[in-house]
Amino acid sequence: MAITSLNRFTVPLSGGETQGTLMPKLKYRYRIFFEGFGATGSNSELTKQVQTASRPNVSFAPQTIDVYNSKINYAGKHTWAPIAVTLRDDVTGEVSRRIGEQLQKQFDFLEQSSAASSSDYKFTMSIEMLDGGNGTAVRRLERWECYGCFIVSANYQSLSYSEATPQTIDLSIQADNCILVPAGDGSPIFAVAGRALGTLA
Repeated sequence: MAITSLNRFTVPLSGGETQGTLMPKLKYRYRIFFEGFGATGSNSELTKQVQTASRPNVSFAPQTIDVYNSKINYAGKHTWAPIAVTLRDDVTGEVSRRIGEQLQKQFDFLEQSSAASSSDYKFTMSIEMLDGGNGTAVRRLERWECYGCFIVSANYQSLSYSEATPQTIDLSIQADNCILVPAGDGSPIFAVAGRALGTLA
């Protein structure tokens, strides 16, 4: 088969433009970094034990203004949905210990005492999509920077004599803000450009 025919494996574009389908990002090529998570030591073990994760999801609350004979719709305040992260619970107990430290920062269960400020326990999380390289050859295709994170829920899962699958811990992590940084110049996609106020319609 002629190599030029591969350019036809896509949707026809206007103006006679041809281009083959671009390589997609693959779900399993990713890593997650945790900064300020827990109380002691490095968080590299958490990165190595991540099993599944979701990318950030944002939604805007639709608002409506009733006017003569019609309605005007506009976007209200936005909400970042909790991010789901599943980690394998290793035999050294490092993962469960680090999660326990983070939960203890959020609330002292023994003394029944909460933190004075959210800055005392919030952490930063980075979710990176990779190109499949390894070592120094790895290249980031995109990076989500999640700020003001804390654990909403930690599910330590069940035990079973009939299963031989790895024990996991499911985390639901809430972020205050998420910034998407693509490959290239490192400029965030979700950058707000200053502009004059316009009309609603």
